Amino acid sequence: MRWNRITTVTAVSAAVALSLVACGGPKATPGGGSSGGSSAKAEFNAAVGKNFNPSDKKGGTLRMAITEQWDSTDPGDTYYGLSWNLVRNYVRPLMTFKAVPGAEGAKPVPDLAEAPGVPSDNAMTWTYKLRKGVKYEDGTPVTSKDVKYAVARSLDKATLPNGPTYFNDFLKGVPKGYSVYKDKSLAGVAQAIETPDDQTIVFHLSKPFASFDYFAQLPSTAPVPQAKDTGAKYKEHPIATGPYKFGTYDANKGFDLVRNDQYDPATDPDSGRKALPDKITIAYNVDGTDIDNRLLAGDLDVDLAGTGVQPETQAKILADPNLKAHADNVPAPRLNWTVLNSQVPPLDNVHCRKAVLYAADHEGYQRAYGGPIGGDIATNLMPPGVTGAESFDDYGFLTDKNGNVDKAKDELKQCGQPNGFAINITYRTDRAKEKAVAETLQQSLKRVGINLTTKPYPTGDYTKLYAGKPDFAKANRLGLIVYSWGADWNDGFGFLSQIVDSRVIRDTGGNTNLGIRIPEVDKLIDQAMSTTDETARNKLWVDVDKKVMEQAAALPGIWAKGLLYRPDTLANVFSNDGQNMYDYAAIGLAQK
Repeated sequence: MRWNRITTVTAVSAAVALSLVACGGPKATPGGGSSGGSSAKAEFNAAVGKNFNPSDKKGGTLRMAITEQWDSTDPGDTYYGLSWNLVRNYVRPLMTFKAVPGAEGAKPVPDLAEAPGVPSDNAMTWTYKLRKGVKYEDGTPVTSKDVKYAVARSLDKATLPNGPTYFNDFLKGVPKGYSVYKDKSLAGVAQAIETPDDQTIVFHLSKPFASFDYFAQLPSTAPVPQAKDTGAKYKEHPIATGPYKFGTYDANKGFDLVRNDQYDPATDPDSGRKALPDKITIAYNVDGTDIDNRLLAGDLDVDLAGTGVQPETQAKILADPNLKAHADNVPAPRLNWTVLNSQVPPLDNVHCRKAVLYAADHEGYQRAYGGPIGGDIATNLMPPGVTGAESFDDYGFLTDKNGNVDKAKDELKQCGQPNGFAINITYRTDRAKEKAVAETLQQSLKRVGINLTTKPYPTGDYTKLYAGKPDFAKANRLGLIVYSWGADWNDGFGFLSQIVDSRVIRDTGGNTNLGIRIPEVDKLIDQAMSTTDETARNKLWVDVDKKVMEQAAALPGIWAKGLLYRPDTLANVFSNDGQNMYDYAAIGLAQK
């Protein structure tokens, strides 16, 4: 992700976690006192799992910025953690992660639905009742048919390529390549979704899934009126059901959210939404260092990406006690890693892939994210915070933190490339830390004759058109793909299924599995899915992790933390285990 995520019933369990420039917020002095009237004392980690400067006061403009636009603002076409966080302000899915600090923020609670789903037929059928009185921004009542249409449209991975494939993989009887734009009567999803009345929606699955409420919290369950669906252009103005609606939208500059006068808080008793700012502005294409400097100066309120300041800013903050008091080192079930694309020779040979793993400078990878404050050196895929995860170090990453040249050269001999080989490495253009990863891998792999050429691509289309589009990646020899992945929710399924199961790879692009194709892994996933004992199931997800590493299909980088900066302009600011960044549905502005 997308960024970024509890109890067991039958087939699968899930656990906690998942993923301007207008003036208006009170001005703060750099890293110090606020003329906006913040009364809370600034302390390091004051907003990690707890509420810093609690407030219910409404007003002001919350100013957010990001280095580049993400995949989409369309709730049915997005897979970035920051987007799943932000989208809760303007649309309401059936369920949502509660906007409260800490572990409670990773529990799905009813949003558009009145209550959690009711299972039947061995967890293959799930029924939800919608709340009465919920309206769109134009005053039209929301019905269950709108939720059915929203989920159905998200199945079209040609028009809407981003986002998870959970509904594609689990809904009963959906034809391959299904599109609501060709099937306007929705006959193709008749077996999968029923709407017996305007307040009831029933999902039928092809296999049991005991934690379907986690599917129900996906943004793609937020209702979409069929008559107002504009396909790929819907991202320019999703029809609001939340406390905010779209104001202006500019694909190059950004957009703003303004209050939705049709939103009734009485229909929203469980989500924890505060809707404190009068307006939220989001600016695109702002230089990362400029974002940091403006945060420190109080001229910006939030770095929307939510992954932390730039390394040079990080060093500055940690060296200054006054600045550090305004920072939060937020842990996440997130892996910053590099996929080794087995479709690009000679990485179709396991020994060539192992050569990459042995030659890599793991300390350099960590340094690209700012050192230990940015995260711990990862030795396998699943971060320690994922339920049931086990750490193992089969390649000696912690022993040989800067790589093992001798072992890398031996693997090159075994793969028939004793002198090394040339291949491309890709990363997201606006991600300075990913660029630093590419550069450190260039330097360390060159020691054994593996020569990397960098091929950066824009974040917005990184998975849609470039790294996540198999034919493009293969044709352009994108052998090493720098990426970041956070749990959709915090168990083995929620972390691994969308990045290592080869069956989720689509020719159309928008993939989050960027080239891992291991039949034994697919079989282990099926085995885990059918295992009802939690301990045994967790062990199978560890086996999946071990098999991926055995096949050297990925280079783990770091298990991530983000150093976020919290200006004095903010109130009611906290991180939780559902968002793993500041919660954008609760945050407000310090008032005088």
